[in-house]
Amino acid sequence: MTTTLRPPAVPLVTIDPYFSVWSMADRLTGDFTRHWTGKRNALTGLIRIDGTPWRFAGLTEPNPENYYAEPEAMQQTELQVTPLSTSYTFEAGGIALEVVFTSPLLPDSLELLSRPASYVSFRVRSLDGNPHDVQLYFDVTGEWCVNTSEQKVVLGQEKNEHLAIMQARSAEQQVLNASGDDLRIDWGSLMLAVQQAPDMQTWMGPAEVRKSFVRTGELKAGSKTPSPNEAQTVRDTQPVLAAVWNCGEVDGKAGKSQMIVLAYDDVYSIEYFGRRLEAYWKKDGQTTMEMIEHAFREYSDILLRCEAFDRQLQADAVRSGGEKYADILSLSYRQAIAAHKLVLDPEGQPLFMSKECFSNGCIATVDVSYPSIPLFLLYQPELVRGMMRPILKYAASEAWPFEFAPHDVGQYPLANGQVYGENAREAQMPVEECGNMLVMAAAVSLADGQWEFAAEHRELLSRWADYLLEYGLDPENQLCTDDFAGHLARNANLSAKAIMGVASYSLLCRQLGDSAEADRYLQAAKDMAGQWTKLAEDQSEGSPHTKLVFSEKGEGTWSLKYNLVWDLIFGTNLFDPSLVRRETAWYLEKQNRYGVPLDNREAYTKGDWLVWAASLAEERKDFEQIISPLWDFLNETPDRVPFSDWYDTITARQIGFQHRSVVGGMFIKLLKDRGLSIK
Repeated sequence: MTTTLRPPAVPLVTIDPYFSVWSMADRLTGDFTRHWTGKRNALTGLIRIDGTPWRFAGLTEPNPENYYAEPEAMQQTELQVTPLSTSYTFEAGGIALEVVFTSPLLPDSLELLSRPASYVSFRVRSLDGNPHDVQLYFDVTGEWCVNTSEQKVVLGQEKNEHLAIMQARSAEQQVLNASGDDLRIDWGSLMLAVQQAPDMQTWMGPAEVRKSFVRTGELKAGSKTPSPNEAQTVRDTQPVLAAVWNCGEVDGKAGKSQMIVLAYDDVYSIEYFGRRLEAYWKKDGQTTMEMIEHAFREYSDILLRCEAFDRQLQADAVRSGGEKYADILSLSYRQAIAAHKLVLDPEGQPLFMSKECFSNGCIATVDVSYPSIPLFLLYQPELVRGMMRPILKYAASEAWPFEFAPHDVGQYPLANGQVYGENAREAQMPVEECGNMLVMAAAVSLADGQWEFAAEHRELLSRWADYLLEYGLDPENQLCTDDFAGHLARNANLSAKAIMGVASYSLLCRQLGDSAEADRYLQAAKDMAGQWTKLAEDQSEGSPHTKLVFSEKGEGTWSLKYNLVWDLIFGTNLFDPSLVRRETAWYLEKQNRYGVPLDNREAYTKGDWLVWAASLAEERKDFEQIISPLWDFLNETPDRVPFSDWYDTITARQIGFQHRSVVGGMFIKLLKDRGLSIK
């Protein structure tokens, strides 16, 4: 499927919150590529066709104050974004060039999903049937392994019988030295690896080598080229790791192909309650060289698996919600995973640690995990448990003083205890996080039929269910996941989450063999739902819908009741279907150019919640009508950032947030269609 969507940012190399590089322009030649935060992480692609230089990726001159005539850009004729790959096609000089970026985040292999190796493949062929002499140049800069360009890097190279691996690393190497939001990694090693062959050349040094290639096709630099082991300030010399593929004569439609691997070894990935943890892929002692060797050796098989996965996911998405829904899921998939880091805890269990990107940088945030889980419930439920383990460990410790669930366990990449709201009670989200954890616990258990995890943590889950029984129906003045809107008392949508949390605990009790408790909590959830219906319904505007809050001030208000979707997914039937139908009709009435607002107070919405609310619809046409403006937002927003989930429905401008894992929530319609009810 060739998408007509113009993504606000195009995923290129997407592995984790540090190793994540995007194109934020209409064309790959339109700007330098950038880290998801917007800071430059440049890669440059050049090609010489019969001696004439062209540019297919990035820009050649890193310092705009230095004049340099850029080679003419090839014509970009196609962009295709699938869940695991991004493909560009270019034409110039009688040649077609296809460049494919693949991050093989296949969910059926945690080791592969964790592997910090991303592929860039090239295919050149003649368009006019005539032979053409072709050379192709590709590089990445030292910006990829520093936080700021004032830092220094050291270059190096490692070879074996088959591979040449060029490396760039920060000179200081202070591992896990800082936590925060707008930060890039400045420890570990960036690598560009190629297969050793007569037609491949490699280069490490200043970016001025691009000019040499453009002018002569050779890799030469000036007299001031630093030695490989000399520390170089990134801003001053723009050191690059580069490879040149001497394609030779290209003729015929079959063409010629080549591939490189971009990789990053972060040494240690996460600090977990005082212990430094390595990435999951290192669990059996695999070295970096072995990891890259596996990436090359397994390339053909991995590519076939990626293509099969993409075809199946896109076909499922089209069947579930149409072509635009498939586009949304294709753009969401890699981002949802790359906003996490997969490690093992000291007991050997997976931890899937999210970063709350451009929100506050928190790690393992519960109300970021909750909206993200539909993707993972569909394709790898163990990753949902990996999200929950840090919270459960922290909540069971003496360090957590409250009777409700925590919000987070630190600030990425340091998971040493909650930082949100400085742990003041009034800054917490008691009903929100208890409801989230209970829904997640039931959903992941239903997804794969494994109930041992819930049984292991039943004491905490029971405590949180009882908290919701006491405080959840009519919540006090407090924050919910939409904390940017401020504190709100008697929040109807938050109450719906509490009801689904209680129902979730009933499902857990049933599967754990405790029928009496299951019946008690299910009846409580039903009673709460009945009361909720009376408290929430609003007839004041002549069109039945539910209110934002349970009070007289709530008359004439409304909000997206996205939490109700779990009643449909679980098949618990707590809420009258006619109520849900009226909600759907109301959302269609309130739709702006770029979507339905989150509630009546502001014009902004949350993309994940918009798709959840759309998934309440019984008819596919209503679902498509509600999510179509989200596609338009992505296609037309002037804010060129990785998928922002918080934007204005009138102007299509980003309000905040980008590159967050919550886009995994876009998969909820697929999840609803499959269902999670007990068989």
